[in-house]
Amino acid sequence: MKAAQYKWSQSDGLRPNLPAGEVGRQSVVFVFGARSLMQAGDLVGQLRDHFKGATMLGCSTSGEILGDTVLDDSVTATLVDFEHTRLRSASVTIGEAKASYEVGKQLAQLLSDASLRHVFVLSDGLHVNGSDLARGLTGGVAEGVSITGGLSGDGTNFAETWVIADDAVGSQRVAAVGLYGEDLRIGYGSMGGWVPFGPLRTVTLAEGNILYELDERSALDLYKSYLGSHADQLPSSALLFPILVTEPKGGQGVVRTVLSVDEQKKSMTFAGEIPQGGTAQLMKTNVDDLVDGATAAAKASLSGLGDRRPDVAILVSCVGRKLVMKQRTEEEIEAIRNVFGTDTKISGFYSYGELCPFMHGGECRLHNQTMTITTFVEV
Repeated sequence: MKAAQYKWSQSDGLRPNLPAGEVGRQSVVFVFGARSLMQAGDLVGQLRDHFKGATMLGCSTSGEILGDTVLDDSVTATLVDFEHTRLRSASVTIGEAKASYEVGKQLAQLLSDASLRHVFVLSDGLHVNGSDLARGLTGGVAEGVSITGGLSGDGTNFAETWVIADDAVGSQRVAAVGLYGEDLRIGYGSMGGWVPFGPLRTVTLAEGNILYELDERSALDLYKSYLGSHADQLPSSALLFPILVTEPKGGQGVVRTVLSVDEQKKSMTFAGEIPQGGTAQLMKTNVDDLVDGATAAAKASLSGLGDRRPDVAILVSCVGRKLVMKQRTEEEIEAIRNVFGTDTKISGFYSYGELCPFMHGGECRLHNQTMTITTFVEV
């Protein structure tokens, strides 16, 4: 497996220069960048034309990760050339969030065959129920096939997100690449670093990923009371205070963040499902705990690689972590580098949601406010 990385910025253009010659058909180009840049020019088209024959998969972001650096207002491209692994890509349009399960299942079925090892998926970040998408994907592939990925971002604007899928780029799309063959080793890990605080409340009215009431009171009003002066900046300010939700029968809780609010209906729309009858509790964190979470995710992502270090690592970290860490954001990337060593090519983005199993061999779930890492190596 070989990998090369490129970055476009307004000041420097594309660096380094794109290589001459064709790429192999078992190559994938991961492209992550600001939505404004994807809309303003034809940079994505230029990359597609140059890397003809390669699969292209990417999305808009809330910040780009390249090597040990966190970027804004850039476009990054990471070309991964596999030696033995076969690739197949697919994409599906998603009209509205309630179709997420069927979209996930359809996408998985387009990729599924007996030699499928892993699916890496990128989704529109706003018109989706990430929990249903993960369930649909899991239901469409054979047992033992792992699934990771994330929901595209749009800075802190929450206006529109874009997904790149080979010859298509735009909003309301879910795209994935399937990886096939016995020579591929995949690792993954997803960790947070947030802790719950305040009262534990019961979800008394919710529908899918829309929350209306907690303890039979307006969830939005309760949430605003905790945010105080930050309430005027909703939904972006909600990234600082996600909630931990659990199913009615208990089990492992998952973190959820707000995508939008409806002042008339007094509702809050989340990236994933909010189970009625379950519980919800606010969460908080600090920089050191987030860095520790990133380190734990990196160590967990080595579990599927045997005694190898990854050739390539794709990082999907939540935009909420970036808002908390501010100028110290790169510390979580540096912590991951310390685990992987200097030879691993690192790429990724800040997202509106992360897709990954809780543990190695488990089913894919939607997470928020985590650092989620997918690692690859060929043997």
